Amino acid sequence: MDLSHVTQASAAEIAAAVRRREITAVAVMRTFLDRIEQLEPRFNTFATLTAEAALQQAHHADKLIAGARDPGPLAGVPVSVKDLIAVRGVRQAFGSKLLADNVAQHDAPAVERLHHAGACIVGKSTTSELGSKAVGDSPLTGVTRNPWNAERTPGGSSSGAAAQVAARMVPVALATDGGGSIRIPSSFCGVFGIKARFGRVPVWPPSAAPALAHVGPITHSVRDAALVLSVIAGRDARDEASLRSPVPDFLASLDEGLRGLRIGWCPALGYGRADAAVLEACEQAAWQLQAEGAQVMELQPPFARDPGPAWNRLFYGRIGERLAELAPTPAQRELVNPALRAAVAQLEAFGPPAEAELAALREETWARAQSVFRTVDVLLTPTLPVTALPVGVDVPPGHAGRNAVDWSYFTYPFNLTGHPAASFPVGFDGGGLPIGLQIVGPLDGEGAILRVASAIERLHPIAAPRLV
Repeated sequence: MDLSHVTQASAAEIAAAVRRREITAVAVMRTFLDRIEQLEPRFNTFATLTAEAALQQAHHADKLIAGARDPGPLAGVPVSVKDLIAVRGVRQAFGSKLLADNVAQHDAPAVERLHHAGACIVGKSTTSELGSKAVGDSPLTGVTRNPWNAERTPGGSSSGAAAQVAARMVPVALATDGGGSIRIPSSFCGVFGIKARFGRVPVWPPSAAPALAHVGPITHSVRDAALVLSVIAGRDARDEASLRSPVPDFLASLDEGLRGLRIGWCPALGYGRADAAVLEACEQAAWQLQAEGAQVMELQPPFARDPGPAWNRLFYGRIGERLAELAPTPAQRELVNPALRAAVAQLEAFGPPAEAELAALREETWARAQSVFRTVDVLLTPTLPVTALPVGVDVPPGHAGRNAVDWSYFTYPFNLTGHPAASFPVGFDGGGLPIGLQIVGPLDGEGAILRVASAIERLHPIAAPRLV
């Protein structure tokens, strides 16, 4: 492999070249670190860069190969880790000034598994504070910018992760998703991001919103995401919600094609709306799958009511509890992002929640989502109602009354239900900003999602922004 092209290569290609001794893991890492040095000042994607540790990990991979030992399926692949995920000995600040000096004492299970697979952790990517906004800024790290247009947000809360992958600063980024935080920035940045079924990838230490939290990859390619999922999925006793069932063969799904697959296209879920340019690109991509052998049909909106109130209670209610612990005084509260304070205060203003009503809404949302998959094998929707917002804007114009996440109408329901979901880029708006198509599967439907994403990838190869 030519070093001059290594930043354009997939994770699978890099690992294969390193394992064949065509290139060293150290040379790969130095090449990516050079690119990070060049681009990071423009996009501000790293909360913490761990260059020396990454080079040491790369050297270890090379040493194993020299001794005829296999470092693993991600040998020498640079990976960033979102700053909500623990990496032992590295600052884990959650994008918050309140936790600026916090250092993780343990690796998260997914990070342990990346290490065992030969990946090299290059640093911690930026996040909105406590993962609480769908755009990319935090009080601690400032504004992260979108490589397609630096005056636009990359989305959030996995802002740095998606921006790094889009800018080819890393081939793989490990991210989290509690209401769309993998899919939102993947859509805004024109990359592929997937959250598997709830519990497929263990989450530990516990998230601030444990009933909604997922860990998953953002990548340049569907195959890379399947490869990373194969590495990080599986039971871990530290996370009681992690699944005991065997990990599916995600890579095998990529070769199955779409013949006989029933795909439902749904332009709205029963509330909210998407811009015309978004709808046009997503609908066109959906119907194109007929030529790949799928049976495509348009579905009626599945939800009678917006599940936002139930999601907000589980998400901002729990984050509010975390903030009460971290910032008990008014002076400490002033250090918190204003949009986060507002969302928590709005929830508190409603008084004691009607828990029975919210539980009924969650159950209704679950039942209606399940009913969709009695008719189709995969559900397609827009990932987002809009393309990337200007930096500094928390809620899209025309969507007043929504908070800093629940304007993302299409993503958060599938955190409530735990269904696997992904975003794949399918076009651009008139300003050249990416548009994402959301792909949702039944509970054990990661394979179906990957099949569909692989087919879309053949029709719409992932583009890269021109960075000069």
